[in-house]
Amino acid sequence: MSGREPLLLAIESSCDETGVALVAGGRRILAQAVASQIALHAPAGGIVPELAARAHLRWIVPALRDVLESAGVTIPEVDGIAVTAGPGLAGSLLVGIAFAKTLAWAHQLPLVGVNHLEGHLYAAWLLDRDEPERPAPPFPLVALVASGGHTFLVEMRDHLAYRLLGETVDDAAGEAFDKAGRLLGLGYPGGPAIAVAATGARRRDAVLPRAWLGSSYDFSFSGLKTALRRQVEAELAAGARAGTEAGGRLDPLRVAELAWGFEEAVVDVLATKTLRAADETAARALVLGGGVASNVALRERIAAGAAERGLPVFIPPPDLCTDNGAMIGAAGWQRFVAGERAGSDLGARPAWPLVRPFGTPDTRRPPRRGPAARAYEAALAAERDAAGDVPVSVPGEDAR
Repeated sequence: MSGREPLLLAIESSCDETGVALVAGGRRILAQAVASQIALHAPAGGIVPELAARAHLRWIVPALRDVLESAGVTIPEVDGIAVTAGPGLAGSLLVGIAFAKTLAWAHQLPLVGVNHLEGHLYAAWLLDRDEPERPAPPFPLVALVASGGHTFLVEMRDHLAYRLLGETVDDAAGEAFDKAGRLLGLGYPGGPAIAVAATGARRRDAVLPRAWLGSSYDFSFSGLKTALRRQVEAELAAGARAGTEAGGRLDPLRVAELAWGFEEAVVDVLATKTLRAADETAARALVLGGGVASNVALRERIAAGAAERGLPVFIPPPDLCTDNGAMIGAAGWQRFVAGERAGSDLGARPAWPLVRPFGTPDTRRPPRRGPAARAYEAALAAERDAAGDVPVSVPGEDAR
């Protein structure tokens, strides 16, 4: 590495964006390219897995070429490759993994498998190529990740060390937005469409239910979606107008009011629980990630609550909230410097949680040093205690 910060080539293909990036030192984005598939999937109102995988095959090589040319870097100058190994769509994941493993083998480069959700967390650490240096988020912190497939709160007391505070028990926040968008006859994806429609609300008196789930940090949005459906159906029936699966035929002004009410309900729950978690864990900062974190109302509500508490908030710009390669480079760098390496047996993990009971996922090659290694050893000790001192095998232990 010649004394410089490690330069990682990062690849993301977990869902419907093909992302490739070059990230230096886990923070500085030298170049990135993202090929979006929104237009491809919009007619279906959601992701079609087979189409998504085929689109990744089409765009992954041009994306790599664009990134290398933009940064003026060749692959031999790269120190390692980071790739999303899960969670996500199996076919889409396999495209990126096969591509990354081939590059690593051909150029004799170390490979790191990255959890997509961890990438969304570490997007808050990223800096654009010419952006001035700024402090990284301080620990301990509370992080909210809200996207189309996941919604959860974690406490981070160090790099790669997570304590799950709460998660959705049904729909993810982004999934709820998509379903609400269809009910209201708006476009796909639902989150941005609802946010735009909500700006047209004038009375702002549409009140929809919130699922607080007691004092827990868990989330639930399926009841909110059902309440919106019933409201739309009732108003259509009152006006003797039929609804369709693609959405109702409500007056645009009424759609705006209901869009505002739905957005307000989601934002209220996400922001309230996040801020309460910060209070109860004595967090020194807040981090937001995931596609829903690009919602302006959520960003403003969190920022206002954090300002009242004197806490800094770290939220990526909207283009880094959605799926991208740079965030995988940021998270991958942390794993890389901790000594983690993936082998040729790296496979797709479509349902890979960021946090499982007692810590690190048991099929990951263990980190060798740093905070991640300490967290891993603590997780193993907890598992031994829970199992009554029965020895727990360490994945890859024979190779150490």
